[in-house]
Amino acid sequence: MITYAIRLKKRTMAFHFERPAGFQFKAGQYFLLTLIDPAETDAEGNDRTFSIASAPFESDLIVATRMRDSAFKRVLKTIPIGTEVNMEGPYGSFVLHNDASRPAVLLAGGIGITPVRSMILQAAREKLPQRIYLFYSNRRPEDAAFLEELQKMENENPHYRFIGTMTDMETSQQPWRG
Repeated sequence: MITYAIRLKKRTMAFHFERPAGFQFKAGQYFLLTLIDPAETDAEGNDRTFSIASAPFESDLIVATRMRDSAFKRVLKTIPIGTEVNMEGPYGSFVLHNDASRPAVLLAGGIGITPVRSMILQAAREKLPQRIYLFYSNRRPEDAAFLEELQKMENENPHYRFIGTMTDMETSQQPWRG
C-alpha cells in the first residue's frame, strides 16, 4: 500500500510503500511493482521494476523515479494514499561486498543512485569496516536525488567518502563546490 509521495527534485519523486509482512531484502536489490486496475494504461503495461532506495532497517519501502510522461507514472503520481499495489521480489545481486580488505567503489549517475543510497545507509547503520567511495554524477545539484543526505553520510560513517560531480553548472541556480 502506498503511504505517501514526495517531490525530491524538479522531475523526481519518491514513493513510500508499507512494507509487506515478512518482506526482507538486501541493500541494493529491487522489486516488481504492479498497479492494480489503474485508471489508465499504455503499451508498457501496469508494472515496473524499481530499485529499493530505502535501507533494510527503514520501515517503509522507498522508490524514487524520474517522472516522465507515461501512463504508469501519471497514475502512480496521482493515486490516493492507501491504494493497494502488488509487489514481487526482492530480486537482484547488486549488493555491497563483504571483504573488508577491499574498498567498494560505487559509480552512480542521476536516478541510478537509488540502490546505492540503500547500501550507504545500511553500511553506516551496521558500521561496516570496508572503505566505500561513492562517485555520483549529475547535471546540476538541483537534479541530484538524495544529494544532501549522501554528503552528510560522511559524518555518520568514517569509512565512506562522497565524490560528487556536476556536468552542467552553467544552467544551475545553486552553487557547487565539488
